[in-house]
Amino acid sequence: MTHYDIALIGSGSGNSFPGPEFAGRSIAYIDKGVGPDQVFGGTCLNVGCIPTKMFVHTADLAATPAESGRFGVSETLDGVDWPAIRDRIFGRIDPIVEGGEAYRRDHEDNANLTLLRGTARFTGPKALHVDLRDGGSEEITADTIVLGAGSRPTIPPIDGLADARPQTSDTIMRIDALPASLVILGSGVIALEMAHIFSGLGVRVSLVARSGRLLRAADDDVSARITELAREQWDVHTDVTTTAVRREGDGSVVLQGTATGAGGEEDVEIRADEILVAVGRRPNSDLLDVTAGGIATADDGCVRVDPYQRALGEDGKVLEGVWAFGDLSDPVQLKHVANHQLRVVRHNVLHPQDLERSDTMPVPAGVFTHPQIAMVGLTEREARAQGIDVRVAVQDYSSIAYGWALEDTTGFAKILAEAGTGRILGAHIIGPESTILIQLIIQAMSTGQTVSELARTQYWIHPAMPELIENALLQLTD
Repeated sequence: MTHYDIALIGSGSGNSFPGPEFAGRSIAYIDKGVGPDQVFGGTCLNVGCIPTKMFVHTADLAATPAESGRFGVSETLDGVDWPAIRDRIFGRIDPIVEGGEAYRRDHEDNANLTLLRGTARFTGPKALHVDLRDGGSEEITADTIVLGAGSRPTIPPIDGLADARPQTSDTIMRIDALPASLVILGSGVIALEMAHIFSGLGVRVSLVARSGRLLRAADDDVSARITELAREQWDVHTDVTTTAVRREGDGSVVLQGTATGAGGEEDVEIRADEILVAVGRRPNSDLLDVTAGGIATADDGCVRVDPYQRALGEDGKVLEGVWAFGDLSDPVQLKHVANHQLRVVRHNVLHPQDLERSDTMPVPAGVFTHPQIAMVGLTEREARAQGIDVRVAVQDYSSIAYGWALEDTTGFAKILAEAGTGRILGAHIIGPESTILIQLIIQAMSTGQTVSELARTQYWIHPAMPELIENALLQLTD
């Protein structure tokens, strides 16, 4: 049994935890890794945000011929070299991953740190057993436990699905060749981004959703619009209960299900070269066996924490010296949230008499599909459910000059404010560069600006796209 001052689990945002401030404390840094190869560096860098956005941009470029005709321009896509695309992306990422692991293992900056590549599980309060990748095991105790073990793709219990060897977001970006057709099981962020990536590169995409609309966690108007636009791009099946999946002898996949509509139920069968399961990710609390450490979890498996990111026990009380952050403890599962929470944990471990909260800012999110979607704050449904007197402004891209330049007829910004006070409650944008435009609202909500203050106290460049936000705000000013 080896005792450390700190046991840190997870190499995603947790990789920013060690530093010179902890030079006098011994750290056991334990990392299972992500993806089939269990690589160092966490979800975002290896199988999430970063590679997917590099693929998204490539798909955006590949898709321009389909959009060019209405501008009087004729373009053609001469070919897609999947290995070149894949290798360009991971040829940049993989060396960073390898360098990051080598730095933590060997560099003199980490003289107080012991890197253990393996899977940790609790055997008692502040006690861990680590099964090492290279064989053997370690028994560890620590005064402080910092949990950032992340999440992994969910494979639902559908008959035959696991045996069909489905792709997930952890695997599909490294496949050897593009399939001619792909069926995606799911209707959330990952499903929509992957649909855009692969359809943009010429793959025939079918999307199978259990609900009646895609991206159902978004504002209702945005969810309805992306469902409408998705049907124009992909073979979309909604209100489908998938009952079975099988892999054929030729390697293709058959998905079977039941669709429920106004006319009753009907059988659905979709055949494709490959299947991607994108129904969400589950926190790795079960792999850690956190209950053996006295740590409570919510129904979704997230480690329960207080606003200071301190882990809670089954009795709801704080477990002193145990912290959790990121996908492991937050169903939002966003990298910028994990980064912020890690900074809070780091501060609080260093300054236990001056604790900071992690829940003081509105949380934004972006979906890099076609078109882009961005959101922050309450949806209209949520705001009205809270009994707030809500004012709503909707501004179409087609109503501003740059929207004319884009020939955009489907995008819009929707801003919610509290009547009387002008307090901004939320914003939801679907259209080009929405993930950039939303930052104007994020900043205003974070600093407490009202709709009038944001609209009237600055110049808005004409005829740039931020006029979309300005004109929506002006609808809400008295």
